[in-house]
Amino acid sequence: MRDHWQLYFADAPDCLTDPKRPQTILHVLDIEIGGGEFVTMAGPCSVETERQLLITAERVCQAGAQILRGGAFKPRSSPYSFQGLGVEGLRMLARTREATGMAIVTEVISESDVPLVAAYADILQIGCRNMENYALLEAAAHSGRPILLKRGMMATIGDLLRSAQCILSHGNPNVMLCERGIRSFETVTRNTLDAGAIVLLKQVCHLPILVDPSHASGRRELVSEFARVGIAAGADGMIVEVHPKPEQAWSDGEQSLTLEQFDAMMTELEPWISLARRRSSVRSALLEVGR
Repeated sequence: MRDHWQLYFADAPDCLTDPKRPQTILHVLDIEIGGGEFVTMAGPCSVETERQLLITAERVCQAGAQILRGGAFKPRSSPYSFQGLGVEGLRMLARTREATGMAIVTEVISESDVPLVAAYADILQIGCRNMENYALLEAAAHSGRPILLKRGMMATIGDLLRSAQCILSHGNPNVMLCERGIRSFETVTRNTLDAGAIVLLKQVCHLPILVDPSHASGRRELVSEFARVGIAAGADGMIVEVHPKPEQAWSDGEQSLTLEQFDAMMTELEPWISLARRRSSVRSALLEVGR
């Protein structure tokens, strides 16, 4: 199957579309990403206060999330929007990890900040605006931390694979891709979720694929349904925004789930996640037979 699709990705890196390459499994603390278990990352868009972060972390962990997301540095489109707490936000994330045992994923937006963020985070997130910031990709690769690479708003699948290859070529094989919606003519949702990209990437690429239903939809009432689409498409995990009081959030409150909504979503998605586990087991067995 990958051989067939290489006709359409003639300039894609061979090491990403090699049909003999086994599925990449990332290890973060005691968590496997890409190994058949569906992994949930959840937390606030921005780290605001110690209490906000700890309340959210404890609740999402109890509901089944394994990794806490939270932004300390925020590359906002408007200079008047909240830009993050910076180093203090990183310190809050580290203290919350110590209190809950959850791994931490947070965004890094500048190559000069990579050593600092890597000292606190378990996973470095490269946001959509920086997907083709090659100096940042190289610096992040050299940190040795696993990288969560989000697809750019106007990026093709080939563009995403080339950015992933930039990280791999600098000696870091621990990369996961994230479909977070692309920009189209549609304005009802924040972005357009490209579920087909998840399906295709699972066939042509060995890296784990995540879905971000929060940024794809931009509306909290759609997040659960978008997450279900991502699971059905074959995603290995999801990253979701959750806040104790979204109406008071310092950023992205309109797409952040309440604690109660996150609980309900995880319950609703369990049958789909269980089905995804069985499907992953069957796929792995078929790939082994085909090698």
